[in-house]
Amino acid sequence: MTETTAELVLDEQFMADPHALYAVLREQRPVVRSVTPQGLHVWLVTRYDDVRAALTDARLSKDGAAFGRVLERHSVAPERRLAFAEALTAHMLNSDPPDHTRLRKLVGKAFTVRAIARLRPRIEQIAAALADDMQAGPGEVDLLDAFAFPLPMTVICELLGVPDGERESFRGWSNTLLSAAHPEQRQAAAMAMAEYLIRLVEDKRAHPGEDMLSAIVEASEDSDRLSATETVSMAFLLLVAGHETTVNLIGNGMLALLRRPDQLAALRAEPELTASAVEEFLRFDGPVNLATFRHTTEPVTIAGTEIPAGEVVLVSLASANRDPAHYARADELDLRRDAGNLAFGFGIHHCLGAPLARLEGEIAFRTLLARFPELALAAEPEELSWRSSTLIRGLTRLPVSLGNPAVTA
Repeated sequence: MTETTAELVLDEQFMADPHALYAVLREQRPVVRSVTPQGLHVWLVTRYDDVRAALTDARLSKDGAAFGRVLERHSVAPERRLAFAEALTAHMLNSDPPDHTRLRKLVGKAFTVRAIARLRPRIEQIAAALADDMQAGPGEVDLLDAFAFPLPMTVICELLGVPDGERESFRGWSNTLLSAAHPEQRQAAAMAMAEYLIRLVEDKRAHPGEDMLSAIVEASEDSDRLSATETVSMAFLLLVAGHETTVNLIGNGMLALLRRPDQLAALRAEPELTASAVEEFLRFDGPVNLATFRHTTEPVTIAGTEIPAGEVVLVSLASANRDPAHYARADELDLRRDAGNLAFGFGIHHCLGAPLARLEGEIAFRTLLARFPELALAAEPEELSWRSSTLIRGLTRLPVSLGNPAVTA
């Protein structure tokens, strides 16, 4: 992180270790002008109470069309906005009520806690198969490639009815689009992803199945409910959000656990702690650093700082979850901690897939710790690198040694 004329630059140093900066900002500058890697000037909010309030403040709009106009007023060059093509952004995360209400209702029933619970046997089956593959391979693997990515990607693709041919390509497109990569690279990823999803939606329209995406396409035939563009955007959101959160929940959580032998031993001894452990992993180093863009529709005062109308606001979920004013021993990992978190946001934009991510996380940690009792880091922590993204908090790789697997009947 560097600082110029009272503005923070959210650079590679910040992405590698945002928590060090957040500790200072919460204490000294809880609302601060910052610059993103794309050159966008934003206001960064870091304290728990302010973040939670901002997530429900209707004056902080999520309207995608209006956000485009805000970018124009901020003189953001058109080439830096190309990756935000309409075909991928006309979804509920980029909308305010009543559009948001209409879009979320369409898929809400599929993501209730009860509906997701019915997926448990299939997720356990996928996790076990991945563990089998790990056990049959070399004694050292990249846990992201071998387990953390294919688990949620397989689940969300099966749920949506997406064939497996492009899943690895989709991972690359998603990583690039959510990163601080050069605008041309992000544009290329956006175009490839949009073209793929348009073809997929057209195929579902011609050959519908029993999957969720077919149901969404069927609903899109009623122009009062979902447009063709909204259909593609919904597929994009569900696919990206449906795997990114869990990949990094597993990766970040496992890194935190493997670096703390006492907590690892406690979880091995009491696997019934896994559900609460997942909540602590989400709090301690969750998969989302900064929530997606909001913009002010009128002047808004946060923590004594007035943010003018037409400004971009970023609220830090990661910082809120480490705020010592809200959590005792906030920088310690405590798997017995009984506290909520803001890892999936708050209010009407709270992550729709949170129940699925939590279930996948629980099954993932239970499976890995049961099957690989000697699981350990295969690299020094300082050798690990983090993704170049202000949105996503995740490792680029997580090498682990498997040791001797558990004896099974």
